[in-house]
This record gives sequence, C-alpha cells and structure tokens, in this order.
Amino acid sequence: MNNILVTGGAGFIGSHLCERLLSDGVKVICLDNFDNFYDPDIKIKNAEGIAKKFRDLFELVTGDIRNPGHLKAVFQKNQIDFVVHLAARAGVRPSIAEPLLYQDVNIRGTIVLLEACKEHGIKNFIFASSSSVYGENQRVPFTEKDLDIQPISPYGATKRSGELLCYTYHHLFGMNIACLRIFTAYGPRQRPEMAIHKFTRLIDWGEKIPIYGDGSSRRDYTYIDDLIEGILDVIRYHKGFEIYNLGESQTTSLKELIRLIEEAFGKKANIEILEPQPGDVSVTYADITKAKRMLKYQPKVKMEEGIKRFVEWYKGNR
Repeated sequence: MNNILVTGGAGFIGSHLCERLLSDGVKVICLDNFDNFYDPDIKIKNAEGIAKKFRDLFELVTGDIRNPGHLKAVFQKNQIDFVVHLAARAGVRPSIAEPLLYQDVNIRGTIVLLEACKEHGIKNFIFASSSSVYGENQRVPFTEKDLDIQPISPYGATKRSGELLCYTYHHLFGMNIACLRIFTAYGPRQRPEMAIHKFTRLIDWGEKIPIYGDGSSRRDYTYIDDLIEGILDVIRYHKGFEIYNLGESQTTSLKELIRLIEEAFGKKANIEILEPQPGDVSVTYADITKAKRMLKYQPKVKMEEGIKRFVEWYKGNR
C-alpha cells in the first residue's frame, strides 16, 4: 500500500499508527478535526511531532468525516489505496449524556466516509470498533461468533451499528472491510480521561482515585504496540469481510491495575469508593483465536511490562 488515509490520525491510536506506517515508507494522509473531547493541544502536539519527523511522507488535513465536500476534496487530491477509520466520539459514560452527538459522529460520520470510499473506488477499509459492543456478556472470553450481543451504552451501540454498515457496503460494493473490536488500548499518549492515564496522574498529584464499585471489575487491556501490529496484520493479510477481536486475552481487575501503577510509580494511591456507573460492564475478555489464525496476530507485552512503560512515559511527559 502506497497511500493510506487515517481518520482520527492525530489521536492516541491514530498517531502511533501513522508513525509506524511512515517508518515503513508508506505515505499517510492524516484527517482529524481536533475536537474538544479532550485538550486539542495534545493531538496538535502529536501531529506536529509526526510532521517534523516525516515531512515528506506525511500530510495533515484538518477536517470532519461528516462533511462530504471536504472528504471529496481529500480523495480527489490524493491517490488513496486504503482507509483506516479510527475517528469517533469515544467514551461510554459521556455517550449516555450526549447520545445524539455520538450517533451523529459515529454512525452518520461512518456512512459519509463509506460513501466517499464508494464514490472514489476504495476497496480496502478498516473500521475501529470496540469491545463495548459485547455489553454485559457473561460468556467469556468474548468471541466474534456471538450474535446476541447487546451493547449497554450509546457508544457501544454506535460501534455495533458501524459494523453492520460496514458489512452492508462490503456486500453491495465488494469492499474488503475489517472491523476491529479493540479491547482497552493503553500506552504512551493514551487519552487523559482513560483509567490508566487518569489513575497515574491522580497518584502523582496525591489526589483521590474514584473507584466505581468494589474494584473487582476486570478488563482486557491491549498495549499500543501490540494493537498497532494487529492493525498492520489486517493491512497485510485481510480480504473480504471479517470482525476481529484485538486484545491481550487476559484480564486485570481494577484493584490489580491500581496496584501495578502504585508499584511502577513507587507511590500509594488514595482510593475513594463510589457507586457503580451506568454503562460500565463487569468484564471484558477477548478470545483472539481468530486473529491469531487469520492475521498471525500475537500480542507480546504483558500488563506488568506495559504499565512500567506507560509510567516511564508519563514521568517524562508531565
């Protein structure tokens, strides 16, 4: 692939993907609207760092996936071979407060982008979905074969809707589309409101860490390097339409997570127990058998090592 469009390319996952593609000699067009879900300066800094390092291969475009005219201009200007669609309104709890915004960005925005791909003959497309589509699923680990999944947040529902739209465009227009159910990505440049970054920051500041529930909830955390390798595996090997779980296939409880951060930081947390929040699930746990078989996906970074790497990055980027 010579030219890849990455939507949301200035964000956490997107900036890492852009860097990796560029280091492999691929031209990257990064499309981002730098919204204010979190401090836009963080994403601007990500993009500026990439542009400085890969000036000849990197093009930054400020724009919104919901704007058909803007997308048309991007596709007409660039000979795009592949689209990786990471742009989305993220977060389970905020989606409960603003469901219409999440519908507009995550569903309508995805349709507008798929339409642009159809009009310009794009045949290769990756859609970043989420483990949130599984909802409060008690069949663990979660497999892509589960058909009766029921998301319990507007965010999860918009991601499941995106998967269904992707299948429709694959069926009607012969596009090769992979939907990636990503299980809680973390690592350097992680979004500041996500648990690992937030907890590390609060421990550093000596402030209370809010724990919703008894701390027994478990998550399958995916280190950013492993996730990026998984996305590259999709670019290399995927054809047709498939849904893939991309996780570590191991779970860590909230209590264990805080302990790992405490150990890596060398400082104790001040914990505040609060009531469970609507939309939160008790467990996420990826069965990655399919990704291993079809994509040669093989995560390598265990949680203990990943937390150490994140804390080291945090200390150098306070």
